[in-house]
Amino acid sequence: MGIVEILLVSISLGMDAFAVSVCKGLSMSKMNWNKAIIVASYFAIFQMIMPVIGYFLGKSFEEIITAYDHWIIFILLGIIGINMIKESFEENKEKQNDSVKVKEMLGLAIATSIDALAIGITFAFLNVNMIIAINCIGIITFLLCIIGVKIGNVFGDKYKKKAEIAGGTILVLMGLKILLEHILK
Repeated sequence: MGIVEILLVSISLGMDAFAVSVCKGLSMSKMNWNKAIIVASYFAIFQMIMPVIGYFLGKSFEEIITAYDHWIIFILLGIIGINMIKESFEENKEKQNDSVKVKEMLGLAIATSIDALAIGITFAFLNVNMIIAINCIGIITFLLCIIGVKIGNVFGDKYKKKAEIAGGTILVLMGLKILLEHILK
């Protein structure tokens, strides 16, 4: 997996966190940069931790499933992507408040980073450079979340759905690309 693919996966993973950040921004009567940084930090840290956990889980089972890894990657990315697209059509799935209390932020950060755990498993099969990958994921998620809080505060709910659809579509297409590359070898 090259840097372009890592960047695309990073952007896709950050879209869920971006969408929740938009909701946080929606609930702020006035833009609060300190809260935006806290929100972005929670999401970025968990988006960095979860792929590492997934990577080590994937490496643990690599010998058992190497013959099927391209199918596993295709299925995981497809499920994650389709789920993101499906969730974009659901109404009010996140509570809209601007609280950045630890309990609430941990819940949101874990919920939005479950996809990153599955991506980490696929990274194990693709032998991705994890240092580059987790740094890209963290930086991009952080920036998307800061932007999300600002957009939510200024424009409201307008971009949330589009972000989730774009992220889901990218993941589905990445899974398809990996499967086709393997099949057409």
